[in-house]
Amino acid sequence: MLRTHTCGELRLSDVGKSVTLCGWVSKVRDKGGMVWVDLRDRYGISQLMAEEGKAAPEILNTLRSLGREYVVCAQGEVIERYAKNDKMPTGEVEIKLGKVEILNPAKLPPFLIEDDTDGGDDLRMQYRYLDLRRNPVRAKLELRHKVAQAVRRYLDAQGFLEVETPVLIKSTPEGARDFVVPSRMHAGEFYALPQSPQTFKQLLMVGGFDRYFQIVKCFRDEDLRADRQPEFTQIDCEMAFVEREDILSMFEGMFRSLFTEVKGIDIGEIVRMSYDDAMRLYGNDKPDTRFGMQLAHLKGYGNDLTSGANFVVFDSAEAVIGLPVTGAGDYTRKQIDALTEWVKRPQIGMKGMVWMRFEADGSLKSSVDKFYDQAALKKWATLAGLQPGDLLLVLAGDQGQTLKAASELRLELGNQLGLRNPNEYKALWVLDFPLLERDEENGRWMAMHHPFTAPRPEDLHKLGTDPGAIKANAYDMVLNGNEIGGGSIRIHDRQLQAKMFEVLGFTAAEAEEKFGFLLNAFEYGAPPHGGLAFGFDRLCALFGGSESIRDFIAFPKNNAGRDVMIDAPGPIDAIQWKELHLKNA
Repeated sequence: MLRTHTCGELRLSDVGKSVTLCGWVSKVRDKGGMVWVDLRDRYGISQLMAEEGKAAPEILNTLRSLGREYVVCAQGEVIERYAKNDKMPTGEVEIKLGKVEILNPAKLPPFLIEDDTDGGDDLRMQYRYLDLRRNPVRAKLELRHKVAQAVRRYLDAQGFLEVETPVLIKSTPEGARDFVVPSRMHAGEFYALPQSPQTFKQLLMVGGFDRYFQIVKCFRDEDLRADRQPEFTQIDCEMAFVEREDILSMFEGMFRSLFTEVKGIDIGEIVRMSYDDAMRLYGNDKPDTRFGMQLAHLKGYGNDLTSGANFVVFDSAEAVIGLPVTGAGDYTRKQIDALTEWVKRPQIGMKGMVWMRFEADGSLKSSVDKFYDQAALKKWATLAGLQPGDLLLVLAGDQGQTLKAASELRLELGNQLGLRNPNEYKALWVLDFPLLERDEENGRWMAMHHPFTAPRPEDLHKLGTDPGAIKANAYDMVLNGNEIGGGSIRIHDRQLQAKMFEVLGFTAAEAEEKFGFLLNAFEYGAPPHGGLAFGFDRLCALFGGSESIRDFIAFPKNNAGRDVMIDAPGPIDAIQWKELHLKNA
């Protein structure tokens, strides 16, 4: 080894030792008679020093020639610092240099390699290898490593085997678009990159590997959003001879273990909520339960407190939904108008918003006073659980759109009011999703999760008569309003799986072509099984108190799905086009 110690480990107890350090130059301070250099590696910073008249002239000349990010090997004696720095772990000592060697000079970096850098996102992405030297980025990747090791320790202790599954697989028609890879050896044929190892982990259950896991790369060619990556990582797990409760218990245990080991906290109760209740109370299937503001259905879900007052907006609406905002009764008209404009944005899609204020004297004032008297407004307040000093914001329209808008408004207000503390954690299981959803455009049923999800046993009889009413034997784990994991009990019977493909619109020939290998495997003694996958990148980001997954990935893509550092994706040359039997459009 070139070095005897790292730049972050020397302390007063090391005074007198002869050491060799290697790292990158962070700063050089030349005071004429003294030269100091801050030398950095991923473990920390150590200060090097040389004094005029005591250090060899070549040492002083070398130090004065150093630039930022030069790679240096320094040898010397650990001494106690005269002016100590209590802001760094090595701040009580420094290295009195006896030898220094430049291992590699460096160009001036395009941004400061410091915690608070002057580099914007685009520039730091282009020079990601430099960004990785910064403490905040390094700490995020260290957290990712820590989470991965904690996952492995927990699952290994529970008897899970880590098994790698193929990356070049067969394209399937369900889910997002596949990334496809042309085959040179088989003209006109393509591999696909896996969106998940779903069928392979089920085949492992058939093969007798009753507890499997993998921290695995997955790929989806989806339309891009700000915080979505075309390649991502899952903690993928499957168990045989289990029911839903066994899986919930096992992975609730893993989740608690991660929080204890990585964050040093107790996550508290992990509540369970049905999909129907999540939609009714929060307007979405991944509710942020760190704060209240549960939706009040003034019209819909069996209520109708708005009809008959000749207010056309509410009379013609399928749903009228109130959002109670505790303590916001003193909101000004300017604040309410700003929220009204917010819900009228195209992304939200509302035409307007009604408000009602619960005054301190117990009276109710609203923007629709000429249509609704105090008795009617009192019913609204009672249903919404309002107290004096509270505000009720009301949206109306189609059921689905209004639920979504109310949900988005709730989250926006949670942000504005500081109710979404990234250092507070609330987790829950969401259960009993619909098994299928209707694709009206194509006139067919689609699997809400995937086509291998089993119906709840009590709903099996509806498969041929009322598929839309079937609940899935499925579950999602939600943390702070983010879906971080999901799974289901799987179908393990060939006849039931064939029936599911039929309901989804596959012909028998199509099902055999796409999934014949799985159907055939089910005829050789497939055990009951189920599992789930956690979004590893998202989990790491939430553990790090961030909404963004990008900095928790060593080499992420940008918002357009490009790697601007290596300039990918990019063209291929004419020889490759020919070898892959492709026609250049």
